[in-house]
Amino acid sequence: MSTLDTAAPGAHEEHHGPATGIGRWLFTTNHKDIGTLYLWFSLLMFLIGGVMALLIRSELFQPGLQLVEPGFFNQLTTMHGLIMVFGAVMPAFVGLANWMVPLMIGAPDMALPRMNNWSFWILPFAFAILVSTLFMDGGAPNFGWTFYAPLSTTYAPPSVTYFIFAIHIMGASSIMGAINIIATILNLRAPGMTMMKLPLFVWTWLITAFLLIAVMPVLAGVVTMMLMDIHFGTSFFNAAGGGDPVLFQHVFWFFGHPEVYIMILPAFGIVSQIIPTFSRKKLFGYASMVYATASIAILSFLVWAHHMFTVGLPLVGELFFMFATMLIAVPTGVKVFNWVATMYRGSLTFETPMLFAIAFVVLFTIGGFSGLMLAIAPVDFQYHDTYFVVAHFHYVLVPGAIFSIMAGVYYWLPKWTGHALNESMGKFHFWCSFIGVNITFFPMHFLGLAGMPRRIPDYALQFADFNMVATVGAFIFGFSQLLFVWNVIHCIRSRETVSAQVWEGAHGLEWEVPSPAPYHTHTTPPRVE
Repeated sequence: MSTLDTAAPGAHEEHHGPATGIGRWLFTTNHKDIGTLYLWFSLLMFLIGGVMALLIRSELFQPGLQLVEPGFFNQLTTMHGLIMVFGAVMPAFVGLANWMVPLMIGAPDMALPRMNNWSFWILPFAFAILVSTLFMDGGAPNFGWTFYAPLSTTYAPPSVTYFIFAIHIMGASSIMGAINIIATILNLRAPGMTMMKLPLFVWTWLITAFLLIAVMPVLAGVVTMMLMDIHFGTSFFNAAGGGDPVLFQHVFWFFGHPEVYIMILPAFGIVSQIIPTFSRKKLFGYASMVYATASIAILSFLVWAHHMFTVGLPLVGELFFMFATMLIAVPTGVKVFNWVATMYRGSLTFETPMLFAIAFVVLFTIGGFSGLMLAIAPVDFQYHDTYFVVAHFHYVLVPGAIFSIMAGVYYWLPKWTGHALNESMGKFHFWCSFIGVNITFFPMHFLGLAGMPRRIPDYALQFADFNMVATVGAFIFGFSQLLFVWNVIHCIRSRETVSAQVWEGAHGLEWEVPSPAPYHTHTTPPRVE
């Protein structure tokens, strides 16, 4: 950096602003450009996954087979889950981390900028491979997003090999992104910024990055074992050859349960930035929030078999996983308490980011309560593989992960673009989304309690009314996302400018750089007092 700063005026001019044209986006190593790429990619995947969800709900609008063949219905449920988890939620959080972590810690860029470019650009190829399976002989993967063996090994369509390859590429992207985030946070903090002064979004991402590095190789291992069983005659999961299908579930959920927290811990960080801003108060219990986040991450490795209560675990195993799962509710409860305590007697205002953040706290808590119900082993025998489980994890992931991403975009977009959002359109989008989410997913609790199995294209008449309500809600929620797209584009093209501190009450290094954030920020590190 010093050579650049002391160079003659005009030298290295190409370093001072973005390149132009397509080359800027293909070859960029700038964290803001790469964050933008991740966010646009995530939005595209969110819309594709959303169209699949609306097709699924359209089929379920009435009993009987309406629109799609049962085989294609299974492909839709599988692809919807994979695209939403790996294509929409995770890249959105990585995009927000790319944009905000260097700004929040006073770093000039990410620690490993070329690897940053690479970790993004392999993603579109991974998803092109995954989506292309829809057009192959035998169709796309049809065994659910958890791809349980032997469904995914013995009875799978030929396209399963492409699916395995796509998963490997996504995993490599996630691991590279995580290494980059850890290296940046540990090595590039501004002078004076100790670990216990880090903004909570940075803390949650640091812990999430360690989770990613720990569990992505486990996912790679399980899909490699699948590949061996399919093509090379091994019997990891084939009982006829001495293997065990339940082994698949153990290995998959050892990845899958920490993965759930990978998709929610950054959301906790976003909400922990937004609520203090619009409460005009410091976050209540900062240190306890950090410790709670770390506790959740550690405990997430100890609870995987609560997804497997019905496989015939020994009783002592069921008891262990039941109590360990209930234990995770404690640090999560600490977080919810701290958010509510931050708002208590604060000077609250209800701008769009705050509305999404409050909805996150309320609806995520509902999802947490249904999770506690599922944690009780004898009761889970009834709930398992019903729509109650679908309701539970959608309450955690839609108003949880996706609302928090939208809150973060509404909160930081004026800083990125320098332009004001359309606040009334943002609120309209929020209320449509809030109403749509609850009409869609709340009735699913009752469907599950009444015994409706998940992943079925047809169902008995007694489930018809709630399914019709859920489908109407899904269309309200789905089409209201077009308001979000409109608002983002409107903000980018708007003429109305904002100050450096976009929101009254916002604190942190990111609010001290001008709006829009310059292409290169913190070339001389700020000092944190």
